[in-house]
Amino acid sequence: MKCNSEEQWIAAAKNGDTTAFDQLVEAHQDRIFNLCYWQLGNRDDAADAAQDCFVRAFRSLSKFRSESTFATWLHRIAVNVCFDARHKKRKAPLAYTDLGKEDESSLPDPATPLSENPEQRSLRRERQQAVRRALANLPEHYRIALVLFEIEGYSYETISGIFKTKTGTVKSRINRARLALAEALGQEGELFKNT
Repeated sequence: MKCNSEEQWIAAAKNGDTTAFDQLVEAHQDRIFNLCYWQLGNRDDAADAAQDCFVRAFRSLSKFRSESTFATWLHRIAVNVCFDARHKKRKAPLAYTDLGKEDESSLPDPATPLSENPEQRSLRRERQQAVRRALANLPEHYRIALVLFEIEGYSYETISGIFKTKTGTVKSRINRARLALAEALGQEGELFKNT
């Protein structure tokens, strides 16, 4: 069966078509990996969690009832997988050293402007490192909400579906996350003046 839309891929995958499920994985794998990375702070752990997320999704596909979008349902699974992975590590705080180990080219990063001079490039890198360190120090539910909204670009409503909570709660978490991020940046906040 040839599928041209996500709904058709879902229907075919529910009937055991693994090729259709592969299409769903391809459509969502980058965002799921990014979400796992920002939750776990380690590329290998994020890859394992993303894979586990898709395995769980495939096994539970018959339970997907289209009450939310497939992306929301899948992100909820990813959040749960990462919570489980973190719980297994006894809820140890995310160490900046894990985020700092990553090769800069492997991290989600906007395109570098062609007109950027070496000084601007250095400042941009310093800012990125400061934000990563500050994010690593945020409570997990703040970090996830902020990443989903600011980096992944999800709406409040979509995030509330992922967290299975009220939209007002999501708005509150994002606001508190922004305040906590500003506080965590501390003196490094000077890097962001005149931007």
